[in-house]
Amino acid sequence: MACHRWLCISLLLLLLLSLASQSCHALHSFGFDIHHRFSDPVKEILGVHDLPDKGTRQYYVAMAHRDRIFRGRRLAAGYHSPLTFIPSNETYQIEAFGFLHFANVSVGTPPLSFLVALDTGSDLFWLPCNCTKCVHGIGLSNGEKIAFNIYDLKGSSTSQPVLCNSSLCELQRQCPSSDTICPYEVNYLSNGTSTTGFLVEDVLHLITDDDKTKDADTRITFGCGQVQTGAFLDGAAPNGLFGLGMSNESVPSILAKEGLTSNSFSMCFGSDGLGRITFGDNSSLVQGKTPFNLRALHPTYNITVTQIIVGEKVDDLEFHAIFDSGTSFTYLNDPAYKQITNSFNSEIKLQRHSTSSSNELPFEYCYELSPNQTVELSINLTMKGGDNYLVTDPIVTVSGEGINLLCLGVLKSNNVNIIGQNFMTGYRIVFDRENMILGWRESNCEYSSPLLLQYTASFLH
Repeated sequence: MACHRWLCISLLLLLLLSLASQSCHALHSFGFDIHHRFSDPVKEILGVHDLPDKGTRQYYVAMAHRDRIFRGRRLAAGYHSPLTFIPSNETYQIEAFGFLHFANVSVGTPPLSFLVALDTGSDLFWLPCNCTKCVHGIGLSNGEKIAFNIYDLKGSSTSQPVLCNSSLCELQRQCPSSDTICPYEVNYLSNGTSTTGFLVEDVLHLITDDDKTKDADTRITFGCGQVQTGAFLDGAAPNGLFGLGMSNESVPSILAKEGLTSNSFSMCFGSDGLGRITFGDNSSLVQGKTPFNLRALHPTYNITVTQIIVGEKVDDLEFHAIFDSGTSFTYLNDPAYKQITNSFNSEIKLQRHSTSSSNELPFEYCYELSPNQTVELSINLTMKGGDNYLVTDPIVTVSGEGINLLCLGVLKSNNVNIIGQNFMTGYRIVFDRENMILGWRESNCEYSSPLLLQYTASFLH
């Protein structure tokens, strides 16, 4: 592997320590853990200890800055078993990178590991590959450098290029003939960010969760990213991106088409920055659910909210929003933003904090807290269909630099409404594409019910 020995050892130790198993009543599980990019495990893995501490102004400013860069990343253009990745079911959230959650996935023969960004807001899985313009590693404050693996088409005995006659080749018009290699180009709507290259087919290494000796590797199509631009060169998805969207080219779609899993997956977001992702998980055991609003042109995980309840204040208001794992905070435009902030402001009963340019926070509604003072104020979203979604952690506390504040973790959007990761904390969110519904169930992401994945097996061959 193209990484320092100390990094590989650290990764291996973390992976081995996280292993556990649960009985699944003959169901197989394919999934992996997820970690917040500011979490302590990430700091240990990268050997970095100068990341901003959670709860500080720098912490929230950094996360909101990443959101501003990537909120516009939308593209410009029967019964099955759940599965898990072989390398680890862990993902990592890293301050220097652009997306919230990362996973270590294993591809090719011999297998190479890649730290890829997980994103429900895009579709294509791509890796840096024989690249002329990409990120080869990151430098640390202590002078060390972590080198990333770069996929090499000739370096994997199981790889082969995808030809233009493939149903997954979207740029067939650019092909001189049907037997030439299919090119791809994905343009994102933010800061000239794009990835270009050609499509490749190779093995994604998976293993069943209830039988750690049973491999379930599958051939998938992904992008051999030769040229990355914009935010991808500045730390956002530096070692690849794992699209979890609804299109046929996304990995969940491929796993379902191959009959390895049902057409569904879940993501769990723990309050400590740890979490899980499970392929093949469905909505049979959820507490609440609501249908997706499907759009013919690039469908997303878009749902309808019909009512906002803040404390004792109930307001009927219907609006659409996208559940997006790649966004740190929740972004609402008017009238939803005005409604939730006005209700919060009237219910909180605290002195409003006045911001200054030298100490500016990304949040508009912040309030002064006395030492050791705690305040609880519930926010409920009533979803289409009538089920309530209790936001378990809507409040952000900010301390240090002479301030002690409570803020509403909602920012104003100038385009689409986004339910971000902070409103998903404390839940297992099920993206059930088979039944076209979003499901949710409260979870600490540590233990599984009999039918759900939480951990995976070790991968080293």
